[in-house]
Amino acid sequence: MSPRLAAALPLPPPLPAATAARRLGVPRPLSLLSTATPAASCSPPRHRGALACLVRLLCSHHSAAAAAAEAVEEARRGRKQLGMTPPIYDYLLANVREHPVLRELREETAAMRGSQMQVSPAQAQLLAMLVQIIGAQRCIEVGVFTGYSSLAVALALPESGRLIACERDERCLQVAKKYYQRAGVAQKIDVKHALAVDSLRSLLDCGEASSYDFAFVDADKRMYEEYFELLLKLVRVGGLIVMDNVLWYGRVADPLVDDQKTISIRNFNKKVLEDKRVDISMVPIGDGMTICRKLVDT
Repeated sequence: MSPRLAAALPLPPPLPAATAARRLGVPRPLSLLSTATPAASCSPPRHRGALACLVRLLCSHHSAAAAAAEAVEEARRGRKQLGMTPPIYDYLLANVREHPVLRELREETAAMRGSQMQVSPAQAQLLAMLVQIIGAQRCIEVGVFTGYSSLAVALALPESGRLIACERDERCLQVAKKYYQRAGVAQKIDVKHALAVDSLRSLLDCGEASSYDFAFVDADKRMYEEYFELLLKLVRVGGLIVMDNVLWYGRVADPLVDDQKTISIRNFNKKVLEDKRVDISMVPIGDGMTICRKLVDT
């Protein structure tokens, strides 16, 4: 595996063929489409148009799913950038300033199960720059994995800075903590080993509303709207909330993909587009990141 490993979440399962058939109102089983089964040519004329339509839809869905799967495989080889050719992406990575400890963490993570969830060096560099631009002192991360993005943010914080790192997987946290120590930033990071929603609600219960400058979310896609609402209460006016995977390897733009995670991301994207409480910019870096700037107290 290439050492240039970047993040890409596993794809949800493709739409079952039988489900697609039912949605088109085709009463006969999908086996009618098989060239080895002559029954398709004997189907009533009124069904032939529907069958032809079904064939076209299934072929279209297969092509989209194959393209998305290829994109994920490219990401696992270190080329996480939707719509970018490998040579251009290699050039991009060659122009990323990556701290040596970040590189070590990325290379160790490459050998771990689930390593495709790690953010890319280009994404981490952007997060660190955003933290520096706004002069952030207090940050939150929802979804730590092995700590690449949280380490990049912690390195960008001043010595007095603080990062709340929310993660429920103890195995991943052990790796993250090791590299926090190695980079000399462990004192800046407060790890919350629990469900993120519980940790965020606890911060609110402790009177920390509107006291954070920056938040990054790369966790359960089905929870994006809930994470966002909680973070809007925790982040100050003028602060930033960055949401990862908003393009979901193009699946959000495929009308035939209707799994729960894809629908959740579509719904979140639509909601935040219409949300007057924030300014937004959807940035096509990695698998897509939406940067939200809080405008009003909530």
